[in-house]
Amino acid sequence: MTDTTQPTPADTQQPKPVRIFLVVVDDSPELKVALRYACLRARKSGGKVALLTVLEKGEMQHWLAVENLIREEQRAEAEQMLQKLAREVNQLTGTLPALYVREGNRTEEVLALIGEEPSISILVLAAGTDPEGPGPLISYYTGRGLGRLHIPLTIVPSGLSNEELDAIT
Repeated sequence: MTDTTQPTPADTQQPKPVRIFLVVVDDSPELKVALRYACLRARKSGGKVALLTVLEKGEMQHWLAVENLIREEQRAEAEQMLQKLAREVNQLTGTLPALYVREGNRTEEVLALIGEEPSISILVLAAGTDPEGPGPLISYYTGRGLGRLHIPLTIVPSGLSNEELDAIT
């Protein structure tokens, strides 16, 4: 006698891909809001967080030794900040984030990382409250860079409290 039972839908389903929420790390006050939002969304959706910091290239080519020293110091500071934020992500999500340090133009490096890492599925930015605008990344990705961004962009108002973020995620 042969078994003629058909596989159930649960047997044939592929594992659901993990959603990766990318947060760009800088020294802006709105970083905390973007990070908390991404962590809460990742936790509730079974996703993960990725943190990217971009070191801007220096303009001191004629002082190469000095520029190399400055670059090493900036990289060490960036890695320390990423480690600190990684602990916060771990506390909020129960998982460790992916950490990326790149050098170059911030908007271009964000796009390059998204292109290289297909698991990154959402870019999370918080809008600044500065009268001059929401910030350079948001201005770029909602303007001329929109056509180059191939994943959803979530913009979080930076004025939200932790309680408000908890309520909307």
